[in-house]
Amino acid sequence: MEHISFLVAVVIITALAFDFTNGFHDTANAMATSIATGALRPKVAVTIAAVLNFAGAFLSVKVATTISGGIVNEKAGIHPEIIFAALAGAILWNLLTWLRGLPSSSSHALYGGLIGATVVGVGVNGVNFDTVVSKILIPAVASPLVAGLAAWGATKLAFAITRRTKDETVGKGFRTGQIFSSSLISLAHGTNDAQKTMGIITLTLVSVGALPKGALPPTWVIVSAGAAIALGTYMGGWRIIRSMGKGLADITPRQGFASESAAATVILTSSHMGFGLSTTQVCSGGIMGAGLGGPKAELRWGLVRRMVYTWGLTLPAAATVGGLAAFLAEQGNWGVALVGVVLVAGSGAMWVISRRQPVGADNVTADDVTDVTDVTPVEVGPAAPATPTPASTTVAA
Repeated sequence: MEHISFLVAVVIITALAFDFTNGFHDTANAMATSIATGALRPKVAVTIAAVLNFAGAFLSVKVATTISGGIVNEKAGIHPEIIFAALAGAILWNLLTWLRGLPSSSSHALYGGLIGATVVGVGVNGVNFDTVVSKILIPAVASPLVAGLAAWGATKLAFAITRRTKDETVGKGFRTGQIFSSSLISLAHGTNDAQKTMGIITLTLVSVGALPKGALPPTWVIVSAGAAIALGTYMGGWRIIRSMGKGLADITPRQGFASESAAATVILTSSHMGFGLSTTQVCSGGIMGAGLGGPKAELRWGLVRRMVYTWGLTLPAAATVGGLAAFLAEQGNWGVALVGVVLVAGSGAMWVISRRQPVGADNVTADDVTDVTDVTPVEVGPAAPATPTPASTTVAA
């Protein structure tokens, strides 16, 4: 630990700040549908999610090693300035998509920032593109499809099994089930996403010789990463909770339980295999599959399109910002300081803008809240709806 300099300490703090934004950005993954169906009260939901995110951080370190020794080449000369630039790109993209209420991938923001900063800082040879393809890009495409298909099938099965049961009884039973399924997603989220910050901190320590190449995250890194993501989760990413819980589809308890169960299974399996997938994409895929598996097969396609576009943009956009930040950081101490100023100023500006249309625990499920996703209603049929609806108009698949 004697090798840790002031810059390394700044990078570690920035990594934990990213972990915090990851927590409140991705709270919706586990709890949006449970809040939307009334299975859990908003504050209770985020408290449960925070506790289980922290616990999940201790279950595995395989995803952390994918980042610390997989995506980038430890022998290529990675240094703290590059990692700081990568984190700046990831945090700014995370906050921008949170401001817009779009369920983008915090994971891909981090990967993109790291890839862009590494290419600019040490060259193309610093990135292990085989690992990027096999453990990031392929899971990015496959995981939401798998979760969506599983949720679609589970929803069909749930409605078939309970077709003769009273709706009141069914709703109560599946809301109880949602408490457990959403809790499992929270545990899985901590297992997958908290490890990404562990990997970044471990990579930083390896880059300055404080840890040997190929080292696993020390205990203090695991604890601090788990605590940061848990605190962020407890703060509640209400804007994205609203988008996922009410924007994609009108989810019933049966659909919520099906989507949560499917998503948790995919995330836990992928974490065990060391895939750095996006929990946001998996959970969104589960919600879409459940929406299409319901009796009316409905989704709000306007928000779906915007969300998918954002998924595609996240990695290259974060890579671009990370690369620009790395170019500045490589100029010396003044460049690093400038990156820090831009990061703080940009983060503060987005927070101030978000206060113009606040979304919180008290109004996250209200129908009359101004839609934070700002999706223009789409005309369906012979006439446009009389009143604009949240997100885009519901369209039968």
